[in-house]
Amino acid sequence: MSTPRPLPVPDEVSRPYWAAAARHTLVVARCSRCASFVLPPGQTCPHCHSVDPRFRFEPVSGTGTVRSWTVVRQAFLPGFGAEVPFVLVDVELTEQSELRMIGRLLDGPAAALRLGDRVTVAFEDVAPGVSIPAFTLGAPV
Repeated sequence: MSTPRPLPVPDEVSRPYWAAAARHTLVVARCSRCASFVLPPGQTCPHCHSVDPRFRFEPVSGTGTVRSWTVVRQAFLPGFGAEVPFVLVDVELTEQSELRMIGRLLDGPAAALRLGDRVTVAFEDVAPGVSIPAFTLGAPV
């Protein structure tokens, strides 16, 4: 019997992100002071340095560009043994320069992947009511 994948444990700050992911919607925190997107949100805004950023989560397109990637060939966390090999991509989201997100590429480790490739968010349903943002090659038309 295989070990199940670890599931996210939302806290007060991340709860809106995970609730939207469960609905297959990608949202990103936006600082109410400077309007910059932040992923993940922290106690301060890294752009304007506000200690009271009052982040609000807003839907984003889910499209972006591959900045880097790695093929994971060994499972270092319980629950991923049956998943290897898989590709993790570092994606710059379209909405803002340097707004980066790391996720699994669902096209598989044999995908013809190059720097600058366009990707679109997809969601892995890993448990009832729990979905993880991931990516697929190409952008929606």
